[in-house]
Amino acid sequence: MNLERMLKEALVSEESVLMTMEPMSRHTTFRIGGPAEFFAGPSNEKELSAVIRLCREYNVPWSILGNGSNLLVSDKGVEGVVIAMEQGWNYGRVQGSRLTAGAGLLLSRAAHLALDASLEGMEFAAGIPGTVGGALVMNAGAYGSEIKEVLESARLMTPQGEILSLKAEDLRMGYRTSMIPEAGCVALEAVFQLKPGKQSEIESRIKDLAVRRRQKQPLEYPSAGSTFKRPYGYFAGKLIEDAGLRGYKMGGAQVSEKHCGFVINRGGATATDVLNLCRHIQEKVKAAAGVELEMEVKRWGDFSNTL
Repeated sequence: MNLERMLKEALVSEESVLMTMEPMSRHTTFRIGGPAEFFAGPSNEKELSAVIRLCREYNVPWSILGNGSNLLVSDKGVEGVVIAMEQGWNYGRVQGSRLTAGAGLLLSRAAHLALDASLEGMEFAAGIPGTVGGALVMNAGAYGSEIKEVLESARLMTPQGEILSLKAEDLRMGYRTSMIPEAGCVALEAVFQLKPGKQSEIESRIKDLAVRRRQKQPLEYPSAGSTFKRPYGYFAGKLIEDAGLRGYKMGGAQVSEKHCGFVINRGGATATDVLNLCRHIQEKVKAAAGVELEMEVKRWGDFSNTL
């Protein structure tokens, strides 16, 4: 089997991308990660379906990449094919009070398209560093709002290449979860139902949330966003601070001094540093408060060399 040749035959558009041994540190907001064996960027549904079909036919592992904003990739890299939803999926258009967005569109861009059309409802998403596709997969949220509250419908591709058009309620969205990953589907597009509003007020809310984010989050350092899910009845950052871990370091990874709910890359951090630190945090919080923290950040690759 010559997988590279077959991938080249599947990715025929000029906009499509195919690279081998591509460092994933270039594609994650942590700026961490070893090489992807194959890094494919299909530009349309036909090419996407062809790449997935090849992977399934030859039992090659495959992963879908958005903006890499909630992701920790092993220092050893990723086997198989990383499929980047970039070219061909980075679009958004407004019709009436609906915003239709491709899976590769940044949430910040989607929020500003809504702003330009004087539509409210997406303000909370303006500072989330992910894509629309990633937001569908994990029901992204911030400041008390979630994607499911403004989502009308979504288009998905099944592992068999079938296209599904589902209503929001069919996605079974919960706290940082949906049915998309368990079904093995790929998010293609979302339709958001928004409300007409005053552009000046919408812009003011976006700016206010941006100020709050800069004041409270370590945006000056690479990270994957909130590292742990919020435990019921608690705040992860407060538990970590109460365990005496503010500023605690392992290698180049550190618990943020600005917000203890963030593990940051202070410079030169490895994926091993990050995961070892996260496990140390979990142990200390469990010992101090009896609460088990669950990581929100997804992991790709082999982490067998961690503590």
